[in-house]
Amino acid sequence: MTVRVLAYEARRLSGLRSTWIVLVTVLLCDTAVAALLARQVPPGTLAVTAAVRSVTAAVPLLPLPIAAIGAGVLGALAYGHEVRHPGLAASQVGYLRRVRLLFGKVVVVGALSALLATVTVLVDAVVTRLALGPAVDASQVFARGALASGGRLPVALAVFAVLVVASGGAGVLTASLTRSASAGILLLCALPVLLEAGLALFLRQTGTARADAADEVLPLQYGFDWVRAGSGPAVGGPLDLADPALLAVLASPAVLLVLVCLVAQLRRRAL
Repeated sequence: MTVRVLAYEARRLSGLRSTWIVLVTVLLCDTAVAALLARQVPPGTLAVTAAVRSVTAAVPLLPLPIAAIGAGVLGALAYGHEVRHPGLAASQVGYLRRVRLLFGKVVVVGALSALLATVTVLVDAVVTRLALGPAVDASQVFARGALASGGRLPVALAVFAVLVVASGGAGVLTASLTRSASAGILLLCALPVLLEAGLALFLRQTGTARADAADEVLPLQYGFDWVRAGSGPAVGGPLDLADPALLAVLASPAVLLVLVCLVAQLRRRAL
């Protein structure tokens, strides 16, 4: 992958009107959801889980936080535009060049997704702090130096950022499989269900962490509810994100998606 490929992909992405529409829409929706969630916090001390839900604008009815969905849409639309308006003729795009262009899109969309995650967290944090009622004590969460305290909040925000970046790259890859932005977005929304089911099964079989510990990191709602319903009382300690087995479970869908995309490109003559 060369600088020329990255510059080419950055120009294409920034030149799409849909890119700016998606970014503005995500910020507006995130702000509204963060304010609504903050207003629903009960009186008392603000819990870290409630703060994470509001700052990340994670709605239980959605498969991903709004920023992650927006990043996935950006990736799918970027690939869809390439299909409709190819930059190179099919005869000039060999396999290795197609792979470079594909992962150039992943890198550029991932960088924009990281910026989107940072901006949404900062904006949502300000909105949440302003929208909290006077009866809510948020000093422990929003106090100066809270992010450096080594608690659950910095871990939750790091996981959120990784999720948004991964969603942006996955949006490119899922759209590349279907050669359709719409189908790629639908496939992206199905991935969290599979990921959570696999992680839930891992937690249930190993018993190394509480099944509800994932809610403290990021409020996702599918497989972990199933584990809590079927495994009885919660046991173990908090999630150890440095556990190699846990990392393998989390990374396996991404690795499988990349391999499938590489194989799919072998059977094509154009990106």
